[in-house]
Amino acid sequence: GAEGPIIATGGALGSFVGQVLRVSAEERKTLLAAGAAAGMSATFSAPVSAVLLAVELLLFEYRARSLVPVALASAAACGAHMALVGSAPAFTMPTVAAPSGAALAIYVAMGGVIGLASMLVTRAVYAVEDAFEKLPIHWMWWPALGGVVVGFVGVASPHTMGVGYDNIDHILAGDLAGQAVVVFCALKFVSWALSLGTGTSGGTLAPLFTVGGGLGSGIGACVAWAVPGAGVDVRVAALVGMAAIFAGASRALLASVVFAFETTRQPMSLLPLLGGCTTAYLVSALTMKHSIMTEKIARRGVRVVSDYTADLLEQLLVSDIAAAPVVVLKASDACETVRAWIAAHAEGSSHQGFPVVDDEGRLVGVVTRRDLLDPRATASVRDLVRRPPAIVFGDSSLREATDHMVREGVGRLPVVTRRDPERVIAILTRSDLVTAQSRRLDAERRGEPHYTWRGRRPPTPVRPAEAAPVTR
Repeated sequence: GAEGPIIATGGALGSFVGQVLRVSAEERKTLLAAGAAAGMSATFSAPVSAVLLAVELLLFEYRARSLVPVALASAAACGAHMALVGSAPAFTMPTVAAPSGAALAIYVAMGGVIGLASMLVTRAVYAVEDAFEKLPIHWMWWPALGGVVVGFVGVASPHTMGVGYDNIDHILAGDLAGQAVVVFCALKFVSWALSLGTGTSGGTLAPLFTVGGGLGSGIGACVAWAVPGAGVDVRVAALVGMAAIFAGASRALLASVVFAFETTRQPMSLLPLLGGCTTAYLVSALTMKHSIMTEKIARRGVRVVSDYTADLLEQLLVSDIAAAPVVVLKASDACETVRAWIAAHAEGSSHQGFPVVDDEGRLVGVVTRRDLLDPRATASVRDLVRRPPAIVFGDSSLREATDHMVREGVGRLPVVTRRDPERVIAILTRSDLVTAQSRRLDAERRGEPHYTWRGRRPPTPVRPAEAAPVTR
């Protein structure tokens, strides 16, 4: 396949631009994804699926700062394709009718079979690579040995040579079907697996589409012969097989569905595509830990993230978890008096930090238990305050509070309101952040949604004048 090197070249160009401009690592990653998406969009005139592929396989995130540049690059590349090549779809396919209920169920079930095939294809490719690594010859001879096999396969079936876009057209049009398509796709798979497994540059999109399309066409033809009343269209079955094998092998579900639609422009195929690709994705996820795209880097010890979940700390507010009411100290209190109170109160002795307020209840700073228990501290509590207080608002997220703790190098933050940022209403500590994660795990173990334990209780303000030297 030529699309793999084209996408890699576009990504390399984006990364090179990022290095020339000396942008941050995050921005350089975005430029790489933008270049890769532009390469795919320019090749197939499929801008939306190119963006989805970048999100699902390269960015591992969904946010405006990365999505906007990638989408603009993909749109520009597709515009260039239309200006230079034309606006015709990448693959020619006759218009298909809406599927019946029985046909749709068969397409979904066929997706499960294709999902198993995607697992076998992935394992076969890496098995070939592992086999060549065990050969007692230098790695530079691997492509030559693979080329010999590819040449023999090409003699037996000349259409297996090259990129193979015309073969995909014939499969989707129904011109290549039955035993011929099964034999052809089997030979194409052998040729591609050996070529890719030996380290030769090549893509995975077109070969997988060819193999999956042939497999889907073969299954569809068998079902149409066995159950003619189901209304299974061999061409739709080929399209579902084409997209489903890539969805299972790469785990790019949405990109696979949209790509098959954009390259054929068949709206009635969207529902079979979604059902078949989803089933293939599910089977692949159950039978294979890593995808064909991530297996190599996983073998190198790189942790591969396969799921995108919202950050719990972004979903919770400080007021949901912060301890209230809060124990505060008066700035005018003597250190000896406070030490005596700590020794007499077990609850107070468990605190590692205390907000300090003046006689009017305004926040002065924070002192630690270590500072208070230092025998050299003989003056007032105010003298132990070494820096302005680092505060957090009750309506801030726990993620913002965590980042603020790291920036300030502190382990606790007094919680205030935006209306009165000098009045302490609660305190947030690092142990509170751990408690939030612990409650999430408990909720998941019980099968409960997270909002069942989100307190959202309004913190109780404390008036320091009510007690001395410590107010709770």
